[in-house]
Amino acid sequence: MDLGIAGKVALVTAGSRGLGRATALALAGEGVRVMLSGRDASTLAATRSQVEAVGVEVDVRAGDVTDPGEPARLVGATVERFGGLDIVVANAGGPPPGRALDLSDEALDAALNANLMTSVRLVREALPHMRAAGWGRICCITSYTVKQPAPVLALSNTARTGLWAWIKTAAQDLAAESSGITLNMICPGPHATDRMKELGGAGVMGDPADFGSVVAFVCSAQAGSLNGSAVVVDGGSTLAL
Repeated sequence: MDLGIAGKVALVTAGSRGLGRATALALAGEGVRVMLSGRDASTLAATRSQVEAVGVEVDVRAGDVTDPGEPARLVGATVERFGGLDIVVANAGGPPPGRALDLSDEALDAALNANLMTSVRLVREALPHMRAAGWGRICCITSYTVKQPAPVLALSNTARTGLWAWIKTAAQDLAAESSGITLNMICPGPHATDRMKELGGAGVMGDPADFGSVVAFVCSAQAGSLNGSAVVVDGGSTLAL
């Protein structure tokens, strides 16, 4: 299937490894030009080479997207480099594990900033460019735990569920505008990434490349009616209805 997004411009944050990198490669495979963001310059350079090998334009920007000022700088750099912005994949590393009753105010503030506010800021900064073009696709990578909270991931459960509520509401606002812009959430279960190794994950893991292909479809021209949805990609591990 031709996804109808060849030549579009995508910004992928936390795009140098794991599910972010898999998403960038999937979009590049559809002919999308890509701006990659990440904190580690050397890892970004390696991923840039992989995307370039697909045969599309790519650029990178090293920085911490959890810095409140970075989303604006990142969107500005993308538009300056490519002349527009059509697709945003908002991704950020997950917070450390911990029990809900043991969390400090500082830990909660950090998790909410990284896994809720970062996406909100990226959406705010991207929307003017997408509205001007009359088309846009925004996907926020979160976690299957928005459907079934994990006992030892209290920070992630809290921040990501808050983001889900915001996305559901903001997507309704976009639909009322008839703007041609969609806003969705992609919720991965366990995949074979460094993050899962850090959490001690075991058992059957999803293929990051498969996950990237799902994101690419949600960003496609054919997915215009998919809006305000939480697409769970977990191999059937979530028991919640």
